[in-house]
Amino acid sequence: MRAIDVHCHPSTAEHWAAMGTYMAALEAMMGRKLEPKTEDEMANDFRRDDALAMMIASDAQFQTGGAFISNDFIAGLTERHPDVFLPGWAVVDPWRGKAAVNELERAFTTLGLTGAKWMPILQAFYPHDRRFYPIWDLCQSLGAPVLIHTGTTAIGSGMEGGAGLKLDFARPMPGIDTIAADFPRLTIVMAHPGWPWTEEAIAVLLHKSNVFMDVSGWRPKYIPAPLKHEMNRRLQDKILYGSDYPAWSPGQCLDELEMEGLRPNVIEKIFVKNALRVLKLGPKVEKALAAQKARDARR
Repeated sequence: MRAIDVHCHPSTAEHWAAMGTYMAALEAMMGRKLEPKTEDEMANDFRRDDALAMMIASDAQFQTGGAFISNDFIAGLTERHPDVFLPGWAVVDPWRGKAAVNELERAFTTLGLTGAKWMPILQAFYPHDRRFYPIWDLCQSLGAPVLIHTGTTAIGSGMEGGAGLKLDFARPMPGIDTIAADFPRLTIVMAHPGWPWTEEAIAVLLHKSNVFMDVSGWRPKYIPAPLKHEMNRRLQDKILYGSDYPAWSPGQCLDELEMEGLRPNVIEKIFVKNALRVLKLGPKVEKALAAQKARDARR
């Protein structure tokens, strides 16, 4: 196992349907057409690059309407492809209130998903709004980590008015900083380098012991210099690897990260060790590796 990819999105036709009108802007920023894939094709992408993947559901009904990727589908990926997909990230629309809390509890206790992910820009909410504190309280009480988008997004980029999406929802301060202080036993992973507020994100990472970051969604050579500097130093135990698949391939991101001058022991932490420790993935990874051995034995 070369790496644990903690930030992946399904690339099935249903996923593209969930993106709706935002798809064109996303493809324009990526500079290429993103084609849908089958489950088997997705699984083979990660097998090829020797990575285990944590897939993310999708639910932004209040803001966008349209389709969504269910938590049951994400859990089902692990059941159908146990050698490559670790139990991933549930998503609930925070505006669903008590129903959102109930669905989260089901996702953790019944479906066995590892944690939950939010995209405040797309879901139109501030994480530190006290109306959403029952969500953080549940995750903290169940020991479920949360993955929260920070910084800008390709979704809506270049569209008129940014398609109505507001970037301020994803600013690390006060959002992440506040809930990290108010829920000190809640493990929070900031998704992406947090640009243009990268130095705010660094400050939160250094100040709050329960906050971490994945470096998904950015070609490694474009990771902001202050963050890249700290990844090799004070933040070496705080950074998790993510590709933001299918925007980037896992192998491409892994190869490019290794060319960025990070020390070998730091690479090992970012690729595997930090995710194992922070997300408590040990037993889940062991199960996946056992499934790989069983798969290879059948060949």
